[in-house]
Amino acid sequence: MSTNLATNRPVLSISQIINMSVGFFGIQFGWDLQRANMGRIYENLGANADEIPYLFLAAPLTGLIVQPIIGYMSDRTWHPVYGRRRPYFLIGAILASAALLFMPFSSEIWMAAGLLWILSTSGNIAMEPFRAFVTDKLPDSQVNRGFIMQSLMIGLGGTIASSLPWLMQNVFNVANTSVDGRIPANVQYSFFIGAFFFLTAVLYTVFTSKEYPPEQLPADKQEEAKRSFSSGVSEIFEAVRNMPSQMKRVALVQFFTWPGLFLMWFYYTTAVAVNVFHGVNDQDPVYSKGADFAGLTLAFYNVVTFIFAFILPSIADRLGRRVTHALCLACGAIGLVSVGFVSHEYMLYACMTGIGIAMASILSMPYAMLSGSLPRNKIGVYMGIFNFFIVLPEIIASLGFKHVMKNILHNDRMLAIQLGGGFLALAAVICYFVVKDKTENELETVKLEIEEARSI
Repeated sequence: MSTNLATNRPVLSISQIINMSVGFFGIQFGWDLQRANMGRIYENLGANADEIPYLFLAAPLTGLIVQPIIGYMSDRTWHPVYGRRRPYFLIGAILASAALLFMPFSSEIWMAAGLLWILSTSGNIAMEPFRAFVTDKLPDSQVNRGFIMQSLMIGLGGTIASSLPWLMQNVFNVANTSVDGRIPANVQYSFFIGAFFFLTAVLYTVFTSKEYPPEQLPADKQEEAKRSFSSGVSEIFEAVRNMPSQMKRVALVQFFTWPGLFLMWFYYTTAVAVNVFHGVNDQDPVYSKGADFAGLTLAFYNVVTFIFAFILPSIADRLGRRVTHALCLACGAIGLVSVGFVSHEYMLYACMTGIGIAMASILSMPYAMLSGSLPRNKIGVYMGIFNFFIVLPEIIASLGFKHVMKNILHNDRMLAIQLGGGFLALAAVICYFVVKDKTENELETVKLEIEEARSI
């Protein structure tokens, strides 16, 4: 193992980077199960199309509250066996897996919504420290590879999770239609399998990856770990007020990226079932066939994400992170807008190719663009704050899109998806013209380190 003298962090082998990323496979398995199936589950249980955004409010609200707190706490945690970030991986995985096990037994909307709140909270507890985990362990020369490996695991986990209902019905002949307003059996079995993979994958990372003790982390001040919770809250607000300028630029891109993805997750499955397959309702076999096929195409975009993540580092090295991310977002915008023009269901695979390219970049490039612009001893809290700009637009969409969906789009799910493509296009333009490249970030990093030193 060699050492990168610029950061005093060892250069890790590919197997070590894989080990520290496997947990994200399980976490993404849980996220994609809910994204691909919760809209369908809610409609199975009697929800209307314009109520779906409200019912998805759990994920952004829990992310807004949980992630900065977990980020702050994990910056100041040290366990002699489980380290700094891994205790949160473990706790979140246990709770999320329990929620996945109970979700198939939901018989009312309120029960499914309550379990989604637990699942989202637990998923955020497990997920947030994973971003800081990469920056903790890898030198800057490997940061791209670290986040790309997470994208690979995300793509693999999302592929299997999204395709599970289709596999259950077509390979194992499990019923896929709703009976008496209950969740279809193929979706139920998918959640049981998801619980297993979520917990197992996180346990693998917890027991195969080690962390550097506090004294080996530069600029890590152990006395800060003894501060009170109120001091922690004050520090979070102080960090928000003093965000590095590069973080503000990338955050703006995030703010317009994620509404496009949310609208896809809100409505894509049911839009395919209704607009493409022309199903009537959840008890119509044609509707069920369309919903299962939509899950299969969502799995396909995860395959594209997985494959494209292999070549994304070389593209980013050649074009730069800013240009690469802008181009990938543009591909996603084209993919979502084109969903409304398909004349045959198999054309959806071409649409999802654009989404897969965009997702490979969305899950890695924004974090890579932040690398080097954040103070080392506050990476966890800043990663949590960065998540604000993912969840705030989802909260706005969840609270405000009911009116838009009902009165402007007239509950047309397909128009909602195409509007999401418009958001991705706007994010691509902002990324290209607003975000700065790394050479300018390095000057800002020096200033941040000086300011941190003066504050001691």
